[in-house]
Amino acid sequence: MAEVTNANLMSKQQKVAALLIAMGPEKASEILRSIPDEGEVEAIAMEIASMNKVSPEVVNAIMEEFYSLFQATGYISTGGVNYAKQLLKNAYGDNEADNILERLVSTMQTNPFQFFNNADPQQLATSFQNENPQLISLILAYLKPDVSAAILGNLNPDIQLDVATRIAKMDRTNPEVLREVERILEGKFSSLMAADFTLAGGVEALAEILNRSDRTTEKGILDHFEVSDPEMSEEVRNLMFVFEDIIYLDDRSIQRVLREVETKDLGMSLKGVDSTVQDKVLKNMSERAAEMLMEDMEFMGPVRSRDVQEKQSFIVGIIRALEASGEITVARGGEDDELIE
Repeated sequence: MAEVTNANLMSKQQKVAALLIAMGPEKASEILRSIPDEGEVEAIAMEIASMNKVSPEVVNAIMEEFYSLFQATGYISTGGVNYAKQLLKNAYGDNEADNILERLVSTMQTNPFQFFNNADPQQLATSFQNENPQLISLILAYLKPDVSAAILGNLNPDIQLDVATRIAKMDRTNPEVLREVERILEGKFSSLMAADFTLAGGVEALAEILNRSDRTTEKGILDHFEVSDPEMSEEVRNLMFVFEDIIYLDDRSIQRVLREVETKDLGMSLKGVDSTVQDKVLKNMSERAAEMLMEDMEFMGPVRSRDVQEKQSFIVGIIRALEASGEITVARGGEDDELIE
């Protein structure tokens, strides 16, 4: 895909791909996990991988389009559904307006302050430092728990306790007051939602996102690429480290990784994997430790796939951290790299 200079020429999936790249791999992987349609996830992933450059002007146009969804909530609050419907029809046409309105009506009553969920928690925490703790607690009570946790963790300690106490003691809030507060905050913090981005997508961006995704999302997308675009699949895999790539680690690196992993977590991660992976791990353990690991795995019996994937992702995270610190060297995709003593 050549450099994109006109947002109107982009499909919805391309726009979503551009936004995910702009948000960064951590938030992008979280969003991909929340999309229930596997086909849609694969299509978006394909767009991320094939996207080259998107100009800042186009990114701003896309963000303004999505931001209009949040503004439509204000239209409903101030002028009613019919007023919002007319404005949306003028902007998007009849069919799209109906779709947007349907989504808004189903969410606005239970999910205020949604525009904060896609902002950077650390930036929000910095912006909230001078706000009234009662207001901060009101916002955090309605955001996604992981977003609220990240914001709370970045607040000054003296504010943290006050906010946490207020959340715990919070009861009901008048819907009219809630809508007015939301309207004011949406305007006040809009700059956090419409920052200027310069994007460079491609397989590197997709690999970063998939490296932080859960195993189901990662495997589904890579398996899809294996069939639909083997060349792209190889490019992405060569930039990633997946659990099965443990077989490409040298013995010293595996032994270093094993020092960071508890036996029960290791046993769970090895359930159902290829025997070559198990063998690679076992040969780097003492005979007694290997026997105990096998006994633990047998004692576990059948386990949930989700639990196995969780432990595998945890161990991959350890490997990436050790690589980042320079303690181990990772060869991706089976590449050969001569070691010099």
